Amino acid sequence: SDLKERQKNYLFYFSLCIKKGENHPSPNFNQYVRTQGAVTDQLSRRQVRIYQLYSRTSGKHVQIQGKRVTATAEDGNVYARLFVETDTFGSRVRIRGAESGHYLCMNRKGKLVGKPNGQSRDCIFTEIVLENNYTAFQNAKHEGWYVAFTRKGRPIKASRTRENQREVHFIKRLHNGPPPFPNTDQSKHFEFIRFPVTHRAKRNRKSPSF
Repeated sequence: SDLKERQKNYLFYFSLCIKKGENHPSPNFNQYVRTQGAVTDQLSRRQVRIYQLYSRTSGKHVQIQGKRVTATAEDGNVYARLFVETDTFGSRVRIRGAESGHYLCMNRKGKLVGKPNGQSRDCIFTEIVLENNYTAFQNAKHEGWYVAFTRKGRPIKASRTRENQREVHFIKRLHNGPPPFPNTDQSKHFEFIRFPVTHRAKRNRKSPSF
């Protein structure tokens, strides 16, 4: 798998450091990790995941309809089905609409658009898992600019976004799957097995005979 290949790369480089008599990764190793995480990985096999992105603010799903990108799709909508492809051995990804074939991109004005070719850096996003279990997507070309939508599902200009805003929070969902809501109470139904009530028999204490 892609993860195993990345682990092999780490272990190989780490073993070179050990052979040199070092007890911990050298600064060169840390630099190697940072460098490789910032460029497209041409060696490892890319991993593709398929899911929907549920917007916390609109209560709908992100959909890519050609050049148009919104967060107004219902669960199971064909345009809400997304192919998420890893770009590096870090957490950078490309997001492509399964139906339209267009990639989620961000232009220089911070507007979300769909493009038929997703090779440019404005079509690469860094997945950030937040403490509240939501996921944010920061553009690789424009640091500090996030994918965000209004309550009506319209894209928000990325220059106005921050990581702690509700508008940039998303939940990954399987296509047609039940929506998980982190950090919220849900009414879950359980089937209880009813056992017959047992009564403890009273013991008759006999007075001792003398």
